[in-house]
Amino acid sequence: MTAALRRLWVRNKAATIIVLLVLCCAAVLGTTRLVNRTPSVPIIAVKRQEFLDTLELRGTVKALKSVSISAPADAGDLQIVKMAADGAQVKQGDVVVQFDTTKTEQDLAQFRSSLKSAQAEIEQARAQANMTEEADTTEIMKSRYDVERARLEASKQEIVSRIEGEESKLKLADAQQKLKESEQKLKADQSVDHATIQSKIQASKKAAYDADRAAHALTRMKLTAPISGMISLTSVWRGNGEAPFKPGDHAWPGAPIAQIPDTATLRVSARLDETERGRLRLGQPVTVQFDAMPERQFTGHVEDISTLASSDFTGGWPFPRDFDLTARLDQADPRLKPGMPSQLTIIVDRVPHAVVIPAHASFQKSGETVAYVWTGSKFEERAIEVGRRSGDRILVSKGLQPGEEIALRDPSARE
Repeated sequence: MTAALRRLWVRNKAATIIVLLVLCCAAVLGTTRLVNRTPSVPIIAVKRQEFLDTLELRGTVKALKSVSISAPADAGDLQIVKMAADGAQVKQGDVVVQFDTTKTEQDLAQFRSSLKSAQAEIEQARAQANMTEEADTTEIMKSRYDVERARLEASKQEIVSRIEGEESKLKLADAQQKLKESEQKLKADQSVDHATIQSKIQASKKAAYDADRAAHALTRMKLTAPISGMISLTSVWRGNGEAPFKPGDHAWPGAPIAQIPDTATLRVSARLDETERGRLRLGQPVTVQFDAMPERQFTGHVEDISTLASSDFTGGWPFPRDFDLTARLDQADPRLKPGMPSQLTIIVDRVPHAVVIPAHASFQKSGETVAYVWTGSKFEERAIEVGRRSGDRILVSKGLQPGEEIALRDPSARE
């Protein structure tokens, strides 16, 4: 049997060697694939880089200074005929709001007519007072004449009979009484006439005031821009909710219509939680991304933080107490206007040469934070120590080394 195998080996020596080589190559290839197989989930290399400790806040644009445009306070019904669009650029003197003048013009005509009637009534009252005073003065003069004549008759008592003398005294007393009554009547008529004239004058003054007010209101039916800038319509609360006025709406006297902010005073305002207040200081750099301008990123710095916290009544019960933060932008843009929402990213601290990984490359397992390190053939679960978190980045203080590759998804969920 052994001799037969030896003869077979001699005859097929070359073929046998080839088969053995193929088997060896297959074994080596299989081992290599096993050792260096492709990971089942995406991986990323751990690197040393600068770690930015940031704080993200929601903010809105506000103007520290602005010019308000309001409906005239001395007008009645105010219906808006036309008005500038929100965000429109205007120059000083351009018409911002035009009200319907029909009702005001009618009121002005009525008040002016009332003024003319009141002035005519004053003249009539004065003429009537003059006539009454002249009649009363004539009556007084007649009464004085009668008194003098009666006094003269009474002085003849020594040369006439006693009865005639007594009659003369009675006539004198009667004439004196009539004189007194005439003088009193003059004073009473003068008082009545003066009161009548004064009432007519007051009515005339009221009509003149109403006419002047209507004339002034007519000049306010067209509101112009006091300065050049961008129109920002003011939202007001009405029966159907909060919204700016639009053409066709009726505005009440003094109602806020629009604002023209001073673009040099535009700031981004945000609410800062009490727990984050101690991490911030004035001058820290800020990046701002406006929702309406996703293609452009603005830079700036923290300009002011309120010293006292105030309740935020929009945050739900219990109302949180927040600080007011103001950021100043380094760039200007004509599209910026008050009320625009934005996302603020404040750089709180910088850590150079730090081991940084994406936040989604860490996982919670049995109360520990772990990462899955790729060894070339499998993932190794390794506990890591997180130094800081900021947004979607983690600073790893222990557990990983630069150059190692870690999983971006949990591989145990798929294996």
